[in-house]
Amino acid sequence: MYRFLFSSKWLGYLLLAAIFAAGCVGLGRWQMDRRAETLAEINRVVSNYSATPVPFADVRDQFGRLDPEREWTQVELNGTYDVAGQRIVRNRPLNGQPGYEVVVPFKLDSGETVVIDRGWLPIGNNTPGRPDSVPAPPQGPVTVVARLKPAEAELQRGAPDGQLASIDLTAYSTQLGYPLLTGAYGQLASESPAVQDMPFPFPKPSTDEGTHLSYSLQWFAFGVLMFVGFGYAARQQARNAAIDAEDAEAEAAEGVFLHSSGPVARRRPAPRKRKNATAEEEEDAILDARGY
Repeated sequence: MYRFLFSSKWLGYLLLAAIFAAGCVGLGRWQMDRRAETLAEINRVVSNYSATPVPFADVRDQFGRLDPEREWTQVELNGTYDVAGQRIVRNRPLNGQPGYEVVVPFKLDSGETVVIDRGWLPIGNNTPGRPDSVPAPPQGPVTVVARLKPAEAELQRGAPDGQLASIDLTAYSTQLGYPLLTGAYGQLASESPAVQDMPFPFPKPSTDEGTHLSYSLQWFAFGVLMFVGFGYAARQQARNAAIDAEDAEAEAAEGVFLHSSGPVARRRPAPRKRKNATAEEEEDAILDARGY
C-alpha cells in the first residue's frame, strides 16, 4: 500500500522534510545555547552583584585577567582619582537613550592603577557630540566599592579628544602615558567621601531569562510537525490509492457479470424512410387493394 513512498517524488518530499526539521533543530539548539548563556549571566548577577565587597588584594589577579565567573564581584579599593585622566566613552545607550559613560583612572595606595566607570551621562544640548557637563570625582583619598567588568575590545573608529570609542584599557593606558591594569575595570557602586554632583548610576542587570526556552520549544515542535504533515500526506495518498483500486475492482466485476449472462440483444436498426411515391405507383397500389 505504501510502496509509492519509494518513488523519487516521495523520497524528495522526505528529503525536504528532513532538511526543514534539521534546520528547526539547529535553531532550537541555538536558542537553548543563548538561554544557557543568559542563565549563566543571571547566576553571576545573583551570586556576585550584592555580595560583601572583597579587598583589592584578594582579587588583584582579576584586574589582570577577569574570570567570567567573577564578573560583578564587588571590590573595595583605596586611593585617589586622577582627574586629569578622566575620559568619556561614546555611544553608550541606557534605557534606550544615547549617551556617554565617565571613566577615571584610580591610583591605588599599593601604587597600581585601575579604571573606574563612575556612571552615565545623556547627550548634551549645548555642544554637539558632548555632554553638557561632566561631574568631577572626589578629591583626595577615596574609598571606592566597584563591581568587576571585563575590558572591552578595540573598535575600528576614532574619538575626539577627551573621549574613547570603547573601554579598551590598553589604548586608554597609551593615552595616559602610564600603565593600567588592563584585564578589567570597576563599575562604581559607591564612593566615600561622596560628592553631590554625580553621573547617573547604572541599573541592576536584568535577571529575566527572556523567551529563549519558549522559542526553542517552538522550533523543535515545527521540526516534529513537518514529519507529522509528511505522514498525514502519505496516509491520504494511500487511502486515495485504495479507493481507486476498489473502484477498479468493482468495474471489472461488473464487466464479468455482463459477459456471463449471455449475448446481449442487438438493437434493431432504425427503419429507413421511403422516398415519396409517384402518381403511377399510388394508382397501382389502389388497384391492387381492390383486387384488379
